[in-house]
Amino acid sequence: MVADTIWGFRIPLTFVTSRQSMIRSEPDPMHTHQNTLSGISRPQEGLSTSHPRPFPTPSRAMVSPLQNLLPSAPASPPTPAPSPTPQTHRLPTWSTANQNEDTFLRDARLHFSQLDSQERQRFLAEILNLCDSQQLSFVLNYVSPRLKKDPFKSLPNELCLRVLSFIDDPKTLARASQVSKQWHGLLSDDLTWKKLCEKHSYRRLSGSTAIGAPSSNTHNDTFILSSCPVVPKETNFSAISNSGFTSEITPQHNRQNKRRRPKATSYKSHFKQRYMVETAWRTGGKAIARHITPDQGVVTSLHLTVDYIVIALDNAKIHVFDADGQILKTLTGHVMGVWAMVPWDNILVSGGCDRDVRVWDMTTGECRNILRGHTSTVRCLKMSDHKTAISGSRDTTLRIWDIERGVCKNVLVGHQASVRCLEIHGDLVVSGSYDTTARVWSISQGTCLKTLSGHFSQIYAIAFDGNRIATGSLDTSVRVWNPHTGTCLAVLQGHTSLVGQLQMRGSTLVTGGSDGSVRVWSLERNACVHRLAAHDNSVTSLQFDETRIVSGGSDGRVKVWDLQSGALVRELSSPAEAVWRVAFEDEKAVILAMRASRTIMEVYSFSPPPEALNEYYSTSCSSSEQLMVGFDAEHDALMGEEGPFLGMEA
Repeated sequence: MVADTIWGFRIPLTFVTSRQSMIRSEPDPMHTHQNTLSGISRPQEGLSTSHPRPFPTPSRAMVSPLQNLLPSAPASPPTPAPSPTPQTHRLPTWSTANQNEDTFLRDARLHFSQLDSQERQRFLAEILNLCDSQQLSFVLNYVSPRLKKDPFKSLPNELCLRVLSFIDDPKTLARASQVSKQWHGLLSDDLTWKKLCEKHSYRRLSGSTAIGAPSSNTHNDTFILSSCPVVPKETNFSAISNSGFTSEITPQHNRQNKRRRPKATSYKSHFKQRYMVETAWRTGGKAIARHITPDQGVVTSLHLTVDYIVIALDNAKIHVFDADGQILKTLTGHVMGVWAMVPWDNILVSGGCDRDVRVWDMTTGECRNILRGHTSTVRCLKMSDHKTAISGSRDTTLRIWDIERGVCKNVLVGHQASVRCLEIHGDLVVSGSYDTTARVWSISQGTCLKTLSGHFSQIYAIAFDGNRIATGSLDTSVRVWNPHTGTCLAVLQGHTSLVGQLQMRGSTLVTGGSDGSVRVWSLERNACVHRLAAHDNSVTSLQFDETRIVSGGSDGRVKVWDLQSGALVRELSSPAEAVWRVAFEDEKAVILAMRASRTIMEVYSFSPPPEALNEYYSTSCSSSEQLMVGFDAEHDALMGEEGPFLGMEA
């Protein structure tokens, strides 16, 4: 048998043609006379004198000289690239191989293994030069997967975790954890999820605020505690039958069997809970309660606490619901409309047109004290601690009350017109009045420290965080003040009507006006960040946290906005005739609106479904309740300073 020689190794002349025949059906015209092992030998110079040739590349396409003869003719559109098709990595079939081929390949492998690096490269280059494009494509698809390398198998775990820390998309991390057991183990490291929690700002909003006195929420008729609902204390339900409410959606959770969700045991579980809640805010959520009141009154105040939802109306009634929206009590005692109220734990302080300030026990529904002294409508109420309440009235005065003893400790005199709003921080209380001024008072001394003058019309809203005071007025402007010096730091202009809604959190101020717009301000730059055309009429309710803004308007719509981008996320509920009040916390939103001349309360839940968090629940409700206190204490001690962050119940 005649054969060629490469570097001293004899190769049968039918090797190339037989390998090509596995892929191509047509024979090579240059070797049609060498299709058998006993064929005529060709000269050896064809292989022995050849050198590796570069792969052919297509030359530049020639432009036709007729293409630009007509300047007015439109240019031809570019040819679109072909759509990508899935590449199949097919292994060669040996069904057509002859008997001598296996023997030859065994000898070729032995010879190839004995070559050095340079000789192997020349050997491979010579073989590749004999291949056509289809065979080269086969080589590419066959070799490419073998060139891929898992970096996490080569790098130290510290570097792998460092790489993962730059990924802020949880879906990417979730898919990566399914690649292999090693990737899954790396992505189970809690440090990665801790950093992801920090990037998404998944922190407990009430971690730095005393319960019952959050300084960030400044609307004097809407009060929020950013805490998750727990099981309310057992209450006598004798008043429920007399409430007159019609419930269209029965609360889905039985209070007797409801389990308190334990704290997250890792940053990964904490992130999962918070991510599911944020997703529900954007695209999900469900109505867990919907009540139609028998009253025709206007809702004047709405408050959410850990255990209760409390609403007040201008028909002198106060309705108390549990955290899931089930009616518990109707507090009656005021003889005219209730225009202000503030809860503290199980205590509720209310005031209204009858000039009385009443102290209620929400667990029993009893009125503990009636505080008299104001000579006109009580318009605003706040509490500085569990036994001190401060009221502002249309009689131009503020009164400081000891609600346990039922006595007035101080009367703050100085305003010349109705006191419309007030805010408390520490020992300071700031009041806004229809006399166009705001005043800073000392609670302990009962004296006026500063008078803030600058507005040209009545002040309707105020915000105070201890470092700044923001006031909204009928003159369409918002002014920012220094509470210690009394100087005006900035005048924020942009609204075209009354600014009646204010909330301040850190260096961010959000305002709502009767012009229907919501504006987001940076107090560091004293400039408007976002201008939101929110409603067709007045903004009646406004609240925001670190992620979202929720606004309600007299146009009957409730809208959710992204705080960072200012984009509209969604509308909650269906349009109504008017929206009285809206309040929300991490996993719940409450809407009070008017439909068909009836006041309707809707409670929306954004909590993850229980089946999605089964791994975080205890198996037994009765035993878990007994162990929960010890678990919480041990968990917080274990987490140290990070306890408030990781311990946020989702």
